[in-house]
Amino acid sequence: MLSAAQLGILRESKQASLSAHPEKIEAIARQTQASDLADEELLAFLHICNALYRSGEPLIPDKVYDSVFLSELERRNPDHPYLHAVEAEKAFAGKTVTLPQRMLSTEKSYTKNSIEKWLTNIEKAATELEIDLETLIFRATPKLDGFAAFDDGQVFYTRGDGRKGTDITRVFERGMIVGGSGKRGLGAGEIVVNQTYFNTHLADTFENARNFQASVIKEKDLEPHALEAIQNHAAVFYPFCELPDWQGSSAELKADFETIVAKVHTLVDYDVDGVVFEVTDDRIKQHLGATRHHHRWQIAYKSNAETAQVKVLRVTPQTSRSGRVNPVAELEPTRLSGAMISRATAHHYGMVKELGIGVGTLIELTRSGMVIPKIERVITPQPPQIPEHCPSCGSALVWDSDYLYCLNTSQCPAQIENTIEHFFRTLANNDGFGEKTIEKLHACGVNSVYAVYQLTLEQLIEMGFRSQDGKNQLAKNLLDQLRRSRTEAIEDWRFLGAFGIYRMGLGNCERLLQHHRLLDIFNLTIDDIILIEGFAEKTGAAVVECLALIKDDFLKIYQLGFSLIQTPLITEQQEKTSPIAGLTLVFTGTMVHGKRDDMIKEAKRLGAKVGSSVTGKTDFLVTGTDVGATKLNAARENGVQVISENDYIALLN
Repeated sequence: MLSAAQLGILRESKQASLSAHPEKIEAIARQTQASDLADEELLAFLHICNALYRSGEPLIPDKVYDSVFLSELERRNPDHPYLHAVEAEKAFAGKTVTLPQRMLSTEKSYTKNSIEKWLTNIEKAATELEIDLETLIFRATPKLDGFAAFDDGQVFYTRGDGRKGTDITRVFERGMIVGGSGKRGLGAGEIVVNQTYFNTHLADTFENARNFQASVIKEKDLEPHALEAIQNHAAVFYPFCELPDWQGSSAELKADFETIVAKVHTLVDYDVDGVVFEVTDDRIKQHLGATRHHHRWQIAYKSNAETAQVKVLRVTPQTSRSGRVNPVAELEPTRLSGAMISRATAHHYGMVKELGIGVGTLIELTRSGMVIPKIERVITPQPPQIPEHCPSCGSALVWDSDYLYCLNTSQCPAQIENTIEHFFRTLANNDGFGEKTIEKLHACGVNSVYAVYQLTLEQLIEMGFRSQDGKNQLAKNLLDQLRRSRTEAIEDWRFLGAFGIYRMGLGNCERLLQHHRLLDIFNLTIDDIILIEGFAEKTGAAVVECLALIKDDFLKIYQLGFSLIQTPLITEQQEKTSPIAGLTLVFTGTMVHGKRDDMIKEAKRLGAKVGSSVTGKTDFLVTGTDVGATKLNAARENGVQVISENDYIALLN
């Protein structure tokens, strides 16, 4: 079944012949061959699949799209315009502009044999140009699964249809950095989010990284998690030319193909859905040129994504630290990408309900890039079983949008155990307090972080924390780690983040404590919080409410005497003595004296306001090297004084 998000995209689709009939789209998506589709239906379905994929809500796997439906169109009409057009990215609000150079798609292949044919064509071109074949160098880079974009150093563009894109320069003004060397103006690349960061901080909110990447580019009302990911440098623009790579000869590539592909997949911590091969010789690139769709000197290999049709045995609910009850699909054991798979996430119960994931549901499972298995599509839906009670404590569950929640926060075992584990994991200055240890402690009646710190050696021994030789070293080690967690210095914002306050990742915790002392935050109002850059009213309300809920537990734990490094505060005294206190600054370009982010933090500490774009209220535009024209032109139009980095340092001194 189509999800609510997919149905919303269909309502905006121009494919009227199919978009008004979701049941027909679902039926076509389940087909394994497309020969019985009318030409109009086939083309409309391809357009719909592309629109859903570009919006982060894919309907079918890439391989099915290419090998079943796209290949059918190519068989019928090899010269059809759709086959030679760049598949357009989702349109975003903003000024549409012509790209400095065309951004083409990449030819895709799913077999080693097709890569070898491509190598043969490259070698043929080299022979025609009288280039020694032994001098040819091939480059292999990770195929990033992000949003294609182009940076000319002044304007930042989405790929759009390959000829015209949308001006999204605003994302750099918000603080997004460039991956690799950090330099702007390096041409084509992808907007991506760090995979580890996504899995830790965003996976509960977004079904996939593509959905999140779309939120980063939004013109207005940037949500807190998107701004935080940018400011934590987890969301970046990565130019293709800066990607880590493998380089070698054609012979090496043929002889060690599988090893090279596996290695390239691990070179970056971003979503990767293939490997891109290209020849590096510019003479061959110019000689081969491009079709209207792709460059002939480049090809993407995507056969790493294995799929399998699997039957669901049951859907098991699991309660998280936040009280959210997440569905886990228990599957008939199936070998996929070299691993035996028996479980897959169904993301949320809204998805379970809409798609019909229950006992006996036949699903298509994929495990791309050796990561967590994912449900690509439902082939045969079955009635879903939606839990009414928390699997951990038995309390009644409530719906909030697509999610089910247990509100029994103080007595739910799963929430208690996950909260304790989160605390020690976030402190990151201790060992031993993992899932199994905390489960054992809770089974013995320990139900809070504070209670963990009250444990004695005798109690731990009585709970069974003994070494295999019967000695008490295991219990002693746990007590040593508890002492270490209190005496080893950590930042106060990390300590605050360990309490798992809603909408308060570590970045937001640090920003809050740059303006208020740790013990003063419990007296803050919503108005106090929204004065801080990056905190919207909705976030402020959630933070005030959550701080009130954790106050008693926080103070009890704080009084145990942790060694906290205080975040530098913007004080009134600093503002009075600082030469930039009260001024509004904008920084642009690459700085020599330090990282731009560090200079921005220092300016804020000294009482200045730092903007992302130049307006009539800006006092100084501080420029480094490699400065684009956008901010300089804005400064000239608004009569803003432009000073160099050296002038700024002199001003501070």
